[in-house]
Amino acid sequence: MKKNVILCVDDEKIILDSIKAQLKENYGNSFLYETAESAAEALDIIDDLNINLSTKLIIISDWLMPSIKGDEFLIKVHSMYPNSLKIMLTGHADAMSIKKTESEADLYKCIKKPWVRSELFSCIDSGMQLI
Repeated sequence: MKKNVILCVDDEKIILDSIKAQLKENYGNSFLYETAESAAEALDIIDDLNINLSTKLIIISDWLMPSIKGDEFLIKVHSMYPNSLKIMLTGHADAMSIKKTESEADLYKCIKKPWVRSELFSCIDSGMQLI
């Protein structure tokens, strides 16, 4: 794996399509873009990617999803890839869930839906400097 990866996780396909299109428009071929409609699917994708130490992994995850909530998912990802950049993009997360994700998964930022493109790009750009 040579390219850095942005993995977007949301149970709403229209959200995934929109984020992916915006990311591709802004970053072009700089990243490998992956999408998942559930945390379980996202974990399978991460396993399939065979991420090495030089690959930067950026996760943009919704919080309110069936089965596994975004905070639980990001905590699990953090246990496997502690240097990944974790961003929560949500309209529903409560302050307690956000605090939990900050402390247990090193959440970089929580962005509220509907998101502002420039805020998302700025978050990714500044976060890339840290991983």
